Amino acid sequence: MTLQPNRRSFLIASGLTALASSRAFGANETLQLGVIGAGGRMGTLLDCADKVAPVQFAAVSDAYTPRREAVVERSFSLTDAQATSHLDYRHVLDNKQIDAVLIASPDHWHLKMATDAIAAGKDVYLEKPVTHTIEEGAALTKAVRASNRIVQCGMQQRSWDHFRNAVSLIQSGSLGKVVQIRTYWWQNYQSPYTKNPTWTSSNHPVDLASLDWKAWLGNAPDQPFTKEKFFHWRWFWNFGGGAMTDLFTHWIDVVHWAMQSDTPGEIQMLADKYVFPDWDCPDTIQAQLRYPAGSGKNKFDVSYQGMMASSIDDGGLEFRGTEATLKLTRSGFSLYHEGVGGKENPVLAETSHRDGTIDHMQNFIDCIKSRKEPNAPVEAGVSAAKAGHLANQTYLTRKA
Repeated sequence: MTLQPNRRSFLIASGLTALASSRAFGANETLQLGVIGAGGRMGTLLDCADKVAPVQFAAVSDAYTPRREAVVERSFSLTDAQATSHLDYRHVLDNKQIDAVLIASPDHWHLKMATDAIAAGKDVYLEKPVTHTIEEGAALTKAVRASNRIVQCGMQQRSWDHFRNAVSLIQSGSLGKVVQIRTYWWQNYQSPYTKNPTWTSSNHPVDLASLDWKAWLGNAPDQPFTKEKFFHWRWFWNFGGGAMTDLFTHWIDVVHWAMQSDTPGEIQMLADKYVFPDWDCPDTIQAQLRYPAGSGKNKFDVSYQGMMASSIDDGGLEFRGTEATLKLTRSGFSLYHEGVGGKENPVLAETSHRDGTIDHMQNFIDCIKSRKEPNAPVEAGVSAAKAGHLANQTYLTRKA
């Protein structure tokens, strides 16, 4: 079954977004949440929501029945109130008792699901990248800003304490003039090395009788089912944008935030499919971006390196300034001053042992109640995704 546009889609397209009134919440009142896209990332979001507030997962939608059933079982075991299960995500939105929805579907569904949720009066936690194309950014931003809905983009670094402290150091001038930023992320999708088995198609049989492939495809071109596309959809242009809209999106958002500049000018990208030739997207990448676009005085360069068959170094950023260098990962940061201590002795360091998604979910739920702007507003999500889309365009143009 392929989902067709409905009245909500028309309202969004015409700019006539329905505004829903916000109800007042008691301090310990249970939030009713809807789940749209129940794969591996959603499991993490549900764990985080459980940790930060009284919540009930009231309804779930996914094209694959076993994933829906897992959320239904989870909801019943936690609250004795069983979530309703739906193939069509719009049935989740039709539930008037649901306060907010969590969306962790493949990228090509993000705009439609988010704008439909906004039109239905729901607050939204939208996983990154928030768009599948550059053009979708304007439509998403318009829908959010024409409504009174809270939309938190899944850029969890913005709520992660040590990232926030690192950004404060950069913006205070502690590094001097920052002119070069290195970003990197290595992961290993080869079967024996993959940490998360849901990424490994060879290890997980799919019950095709329980999967509505047409519904999963949605507005993507019709094509036969393959396990590689179902499990590794990020690496096919119809559904995702590879590393540049997955991993790089997180890091370039931190760069945009810290440097207060979110529009690149020159872009170069050298990339290829050295390890996974069946993918659409390159598995080995070196990219360079120069900020800001135009004739800004405070120019700086950003590089990205990554490949999908080596995970020894994981991911991180390095901000290099005229006075100091800051090295930043999800585990913490270290600050090194020129001429002081050397590379083995940072003058300042901070570690983290907590997933920032927990705090990001806390911020989202706090904003549902307070109606304040969330830490990762729509403009941040759109700008981070756009940088990845532009880099991919450079790669595809060079290839053509």
